[in-house]
Amino acid sequence: MQGKEICYADGVFLPLESAGLPLKDLSVQRGYGVFDFFRIQHSVPLFLEAHLDRLESSCRFMRLKPAENRQSLVTNVMELIQRNAITHSGMRIIVTGGDSKDAYSLESARTLIMPQAFKPLEDAFPETGIRLSTYPYQRQLPEVKTTDYIMAIWLQDWIKQNGSDDVLYHHNEMISECPRSNIFMVDQNNTLLTPATGMLKGITRSNVIQVANDLGIATVCTDITIESLMQAKEIFVTSSTKRILPVHAIDRQPMTGSFSIAKKIWSGLLNLEKG
Repeated sequence: MQGKEICYADGVFLPLESAGLPLKDLSVQRGYGVFDFFRIQHSVPLFLEAHLDRLESSCRFMRLKPAENRQSLVTNVMELIQRNAITHSGMRIIVTGGDSKDAYSLESARTLIMPQAFKPLEDAFPETGIRLSTYPYQRQLPEVKTTDYIMAIWLQDWIKQNGSDDVLYHHNEMISECPRSNIFMVDQNNTLLTPATGMLKGITRSNVIQVANDLGIATVCTDITIESLMQAKEIFVTSSTKRILPVHAIDRQPMTGSFSIAKKIWSGLLNLEKG
């Protein structure tokens, strides 16, 4: 991207630094809104239809009624790619609660689309992984991609104090998700496991399951206890910004493994991105 970034805000294209929200908007007053984020690679928005499916689902669940239909969103995304001369980046679509006369009632939703600087991912499997700390917490409406990241941000100091890079939520001893990624494990039978409920079903999560099935890797969506996770042969997290990232420690306990299955799936994800 070159020069001033251009965004789309409630029907108008304008410089990102000039965009803003009215104080009456429910995203300001109550933190009420949803969003989706996707990568742009070689000027192509990756898996855009899947991301828009999820955005529409989030809007329906949150009773938000944006003025833009799907075709309008696609047109505006492509216009922003052209105006910002984007080759590799990220893009975020936000649907806010809109202005509310009493700071409580839903009225007309507002749509924002903005580029977000993002370093292109390497094609080589990432050998440097992350360390996780577990924390008991269940997000409100976990199946919806809301703008509510209060707990994740509040825990930042705690995560650093525990020598970790991110937090893994669990509820009733069952793991669910990291704030911005899904989690997978490979058990002693080489079965790929991932939580079935209590989390947002990521687009990359779905792609990983598809690739695993294509490769003939047994995959099960099921409840996973912290205890069984600690016995895994491989653990990795997935997201649009990471593809796959190996987990090398949980609660300061080292996790060792060759990540042979994760590497096979990684190659399959690269092929999916190429179409």
